[in-house]
Amino acid sequence: MSLRHVLEAIELLDGWVTGNDVKEALESHGLSPEITTVEGERGRTDFVNVTVAGKSGKSAGGSAPTVGIIGRLGGVGARPVKIGLVSDADGAVAALATAFKLGDMRRRGDVLAGDVMIATHICPDAPVTPHDPVPFMGSPVDMETLNRMEVNPLMDAILSIDTTRGNRTLNKRGIAITPVVKEGYILPVSDEVLDVFQNVTGDLPVVLPLTTYDITPYGNGLPHVNSIVQPSIAASAPVIGVAIVSSAVVPGCATGATQAFDIDVAVRFCIEVAKIVTSGEGHLFDEKTYERAVDLYGTLSVLQTANGRPAR
Repeated sequence: MSLRHVLEAIELLDGWVTGNDVKEALESHGLSPEITTVEGERGRTDFVNVTVAGKSGKSAGGSAPTVGIIGRLGGVGARPVKIGLVSDADGAVAALATAFKLGDMRRRGDVLAGDVMIATHICPDAPVTPHDPVPFMGSPVDMETLNRMEVNPLMDAILSIDTTRGNRTLNKRGIAITPVVKEGYILPVSDEVLDVFQNVTGDLPVVLPLTTYDITPYGNGLPHVNSIVQPSIAASAPVIGVAIVSSAVVPGCATGATQAFDIDVAVRFCIEVAKIVTSGEGHLFDEKTYERAVDLYGTLSVLQTANGRPAR
């Protein structure tokens, strides 16, 4: 159970938090994070990157697959417009809680086969951006910077966690997952990942629908459900979005909206997927079928570009 770690992350981020505060918290769980402050046109934010080393991971000279877990958000707060932890903070809360839990597991001898690389960013005063049906939380830095700081080429599979309550296409509280996005293709999720979803939630899989617009870069004038699969723009690795969802439409800038139990489910899902992927017991998608699709229809990597220019 990771609920204690979720509550720790919520308390940590609910205030004028800095990257150094997060660094100290991660170190208390036996981890060695890197904190990088980046200035953008609309403010500044602290990026957090930490690797939980696996038994046979690349950091130890091994060859076990590496799983990336990215907490996607605009900011953990919207001060001075809003006081308190915003709904949009859930991506950072889940990513940090996952790191706390994996760090504690490692210290107790429960070490995954491969490395898990966790990334997010900390901004307590992010801007609010007008959007329909509800306002979006903006980010002090652009999407290209977010991808550059959070997507690592060592990641063999990526889970991107994001609050996805501001939509009218999925009306259920809890978590949902997206189809796999890989180099412009939207792919079916593997049976192994669907099994993990059922085991963790005790419910049938819930899949968030994606359109082609959602897997193209931000800033191209096309609508996006949110930034949940934007890491796919900068990666050749397969990406699954882990969405924290609700029955009602909830703005990302809403305060008092954090559901700790839902975040706990997202954390447990990510850890269980990391276990099977790093051990080689499961994959995010069927690689042979994907290769067949590319043979038939060619690459769709043009969808990873903005205005005909590579986004990475």
